[in-house]
Amino acid sequence: MIGLLLSACWLTAGCSVIDEDLSDCNDAQQFQMDYQLKLVTNMTTELQTQLTTITEMSVAGVLETHLKDIFSDFAHDVDLSFYDTEGSLSRLEHVQDIINANQTTYDLTLPMRKYLHLAVANIKNNDVVSLADDGESYSATLRQETDLTSDGSALGVAAGILPSHTTGLFTARQPMEVLGNVNQTFNVRLFMANSAASLVIDPKGLNYSDLKVYATGFADAFLISDSTYIYSDTPPLIKAEEVQTTNELKCFCSVNFPSRDASRAASNTLWQFKVYLTKTDGSITETVMDIDKPLKAGDLKVIKGELDSDGAVRPYDSTVGVSVTLDWNNGSNYNPEL
Repeated sequence: MIGLLLSACWLTAGCSVIDEDLSDCNDAQQFQMDYQLKLVTNMTTELQTQLTTITEMSVAGVLETHLKDIFSDFAHDVDLSFYDTEGSLSRLEHVQDIINANQTTYDLTLPMRKYLHLAVANIKNNDVVSLADDGESYSATLRQETDLTSDGSALGVAAGILPSHTTGLFTARQPMEVLGNVNQTFNVRLFMANSAASLVIDPKGLNYSDLKVYATGFADAFLISDSTYIYSDTPPLIKAEEVQTTNELKCFCSVNFPSRDASRAASNTLWQFKVYLTKTDGSITETVMDIDKPLKAGDLKVIKGELDSDGAVRPYDSTVGVSVTLDWNNGSNYNPEL
């Protein structure tokens, strides 16, 4: 658990609210808000239990470094909104700030009334996810970009391809009521909204000319006020970045929204890795790995495997389903049922 303390004191002088129908600013009260960024993650446990040999432990070190800005105890920026709880549920006050610190203080003014407070951290430097439709509380959403990379059609993927998320995203929702003549402190906890998946491959000395890894089956968006993920029927592929290792093992990692839970999935497959290996003769081997364990917010999942003589990935975990296509034709469409 990592703590981020942001103290926000609303003073009784001045008026910065933007709704003309709010009560007079003379009714504003001084109070304090304490924010705590709670990094609840299995990353250390996953690395220690899945990457256990001396060779694998060196991979664990570089993978942890690769994810240092994802599973992080540091808040670069915050976006704080205070919404009406009646009528249109519109935003009454909005604060955006670059903090680059573990503590900061805001001096603002809010009248006495009930609010729904939504908070987001680390959104500004995320090139893939943006805060959208946040004028009203019910529609405020963390949404993946829809401008997909151009190589989606080359892989025969109707939903296209996106790069990995570039920051660890944290959100919170807090009902609150500002009262008169009362010393108040509101404690707001922000929890992580995205996750990561890594594929570690032993090439077993096989010569090849190219190796690409993608992950798919994850949410496309997150409704902040409901703490609910949104899934499409044809999720995009998330490109897993290659993490440079110091030995022969190959490591790839994607950062994305979580997968569905087993209770909400249409099949046993909750998410997938898709691997495309181009052999020295130019032919391509496609390996699709079906994972039946959910990837939850704040979690890292490591899958290990090795290449066989055909260029297919053979996972060490027997619960991971595998389908292999030799001489794969990239003109075929890929529409997983997830």
